[in-house]
Amino acid sequence: MGQEAKTLPFFSPQIKVPATYMRGGTSKGVFFNLEDLPVQAQIAGDARDALLLRVIGSPDPYGKQTDGMGGATSSTSKTVIIAKSTQIDHDVDYLFGQVAIDKPFVDWSGNCGNLSAAVGSFAINNGLVNPERIPENGIAVVRIWQANISKTIIAHVPVTHGEVQETGDFELDGVTFPAAEVLVEFMDPADGEGAMFPTGNLVDDLVVPTDVVAAGVLKTTMINAGIPTIFINANDLGYTGAELQEAINGDPKALAMFEVIRAHGAVKMGLISHIDEAAGRQHTPKVAIVGGPVDYTSSSGKAILSTDIDVNVRALSMGKLHHAMMGTAAVAIGTAAAIPGTLVNLAAGGVDRESAANGHVVFGHPSGTLKVGAEAKFENAQWQVTKAAMSRSARVLMEGWVRVPGDTLK
Repeated sequence: MGQEAKTLPFFSPQIKVPATYMRGGTSKGVFFNLEDLPVQAQIAGDARDALLLRVIGSPDPYGKQTDGMGGATSSTSKTVIIAKSTQIDHDVDYLFGQVAIDKPFVDWSGNCGNLSAAVGSFAINNGLVNPERIPENGIAVVRIWQANISKTIIAHVPVTHGEVQETGDFELDGVTFPAAEVLVEFMDPADGEGAMFPTGNLVDDLVVPTDVVAAGVLKTTMINAGIPTIFINANDLGYTGAELQEAINGDPKALAMFEVIRAHGAVKMGLISHIDEAAGRQHTPKVAIVGGPVDYTSSSGKAILSTDIDVNVRALSMGKLHHAMMGTAAVAIGTAAAIPGTLVNLAAGGVDRESAANGHVVFGHPSGTLKVGAEAKFENAQWQVTKAAMSRSARVLMEGWVRVPGDTLK
């Protein structure tokens, strides 16, 4: 007897979208040219968010992002959209989306400083920069408009024989292999919507529940530079500032405590009106602990001596201690270190860092060290920073198409 053919249920076939998978600094993400996105996703809204969530593999209750391009960490659950710039004297517009791992949302509230290092390379490779601005051999200066926060970023991209040079001998702690150095400058990095110090103070008393600290108050420096960041003295929470990831990420009570602090700090900074809103704004603000320079062994086994660094900083991103340091938080660190009286400056020795160290600070993080510079000045009765700069590297990991089920955009 012949076997009867079965009628299979119809499911929308997959669609493919041109994309590039890139590492920038100590992060990696999926990069898109705006014009390559499906029409529905070329504008901000539910369709765009649905596409990016499916690309990355979120929300994933298992926390692994197995069915997507995400790497199940805040550093690897990222998306970028690049377009020819709508701004005068800029080459490209750069929009960053931090994709939640276990929740169905994309946070558009801030920038990714690490992936900023890859934007210039992507823009050149995809023909978004005027060829006249690209030398045959030398450094291409790519002017980037950071659309999330309405700020300018300048990427200095090495070019050899007319093509982006990605290989080199520049080593970046937190990245396994050396690559070409990319200098990234964050111009006027203070929050464009308000003051650098939203409360008007270099140090604030942040009221928190007594189960966080018995006194119910924490000394904090809250700054809008690079990304809104809340700095806390490490020893006020029982830490040294030299901890590695497991010391905090393996402690659910500690993670919950930091989230409570972050929520209360977000309210005091004026970013949200009630602590309950913090759950829907995971990308900002960041929370970090600072401590004086002490010896420790990095996550790679490298010995970091107290004489190698000015200060230790550990920062949390998307609810977990970062394996290295977010680029935007590094801008906040460099800026705060340059301003006498902040907790970061005091932990670094309380000196006028702009004149003592040419505006640079070297800080320790779980993967090693990083040097960041900032130009700060006191003008018109307030502190201003004209730019912050650091060296990163970037590399294309894969390019082609990313595929998602065709009903994703419905």
